[in-house]
Amino acid sequence: MKILIIGAAGMIGRKLAAAHTNHDLILADVVAPPDLPNSTQLTVDLAAPDTPARLIAQRPETIYHLAAIVSGEAEADFDKGYAVNLDATRALLEAIRATPNYHPRIVYASSAAVFGRPFPDCIPDDFHTVPLTSYGTQKAIAELLINDYSRRGIIDGVSLRLPTICIRPGTPNRAASSFFSNILREPLAGKTANLPVPEGTRHWFASPRAAIGFFRHAAQMDTGPLATDRAITVPGLTATVADQLAALSRAAGPAALKLITRNPDPAVERIVAGWALEFTATRARALGFAADASFDAIIEAHLTDTP
Repeated sequence: MKILIIGAAGMIGRKLAAAHTNHDLILADVVAPPDLPNSTQLTVDLAAPDTPARLIAQRPETIYHLAAIVSGEAEADFDKGYAVNLDATRALLEAIRATPNYHPRIVYASSAAVFGRPFPDCIPDDFHTVPLTSYGTQKAIAELLINDYSRRGIIDGVSLRLPTICIRPGTPNRAASSFFSNILREPLAGKTANLPVPEGTRHWFASPRAAIGFFRHAAQMDTGPLATDRAITVPGLTATVADQLAALSRAAGPAALKLITRNPDPAVERIVAGWALEFTATRARALGFAADASFDAIIEAHLTDTP
């Protein structure tokens, strides 16, 4: 089987690629993807007109579409966010439509940012999507495209509305949610990190390990039960920043908490305040998706899985 991973140089992309080295891999990103066995590397500009044809030239049966301009950057750079997060996705779908006898499974990385306030503390699966950011809007439109192209039989698509992935290894990025990982990852490594929001801030999380499980399950599942609604809100763990810090203290001792500074950032607070707190994810659980049990488990997975 040929598998295309768009966004293969990112954290989830690298982990997905490492989990599929027994297949023929096509690894694509704006920077050089990892050089793995049985793989072809493509360094591409996702917004370039010739990129979609290059991506599907080998007719991969499964496409993981992970690439995106992250939330904070998409809000700051309107044109770039729409060019990469929406226009490039539509162009990929159109390239597939123009290819005879080609109907791949696409697993698309969406986001809980498709929802916006006002909403209940625990959001049901049938709650409407009214995003409050450009990033959320771009993801919501892409979900509708995945639905429509699947309805027409052009692709066999699944969109996964992901929680915030925590703890992300590596270095901080420009995502508004990056501090959720920073305040754990950096102190665990003996480094300082800033907390820009109040400790009572509640959010919805999944570990990288759980996220890889979501994508692999979506690539293999029977999509028949999804019918025309291909967007799935996957299960996650709801927790406050205070819950995160308590788990950090249990894992690394109280001294780790002293490495966290507290400098409020109104822009980050405003973005995060518009995000959902918790989801029932009833549909996803019935379809076989599973969440992390606790933040202690998320920290343990990070310490075990990160080199």
